[in-house]
Amino acid sequence: MINHQEHSERQFTEPLASEKIVVDRKVFYLDLRENARGRYLKITEDVAGRRDTILLPAEAFRDFVEAAGRLIDFEQTLRQ
Repeated sequence: MINHQEHSERQFTEPLASEKIVVDRKVFYLDLRENARGRYLKITEDVAGRRDTILLPAEAFRDFVEAAGRLIDFEQTLRQ
């Protein structure tokens, strides 16, 4: 049985660390968070008040960064 008070307290705890990136009209919030299932990165995009969010489990951080690095490298070749 889920204790709703305990669940909501965990859900709304402060992030362990945060970053904010502003690009044109978009704002990206990166929050390192933790819950009963482990640590995760919450990535939120805010465009004029409309928000979309993804959650990335800590186990996938390295794979995510490596894939992003490959895409960044490829994008650089397109500029040449």
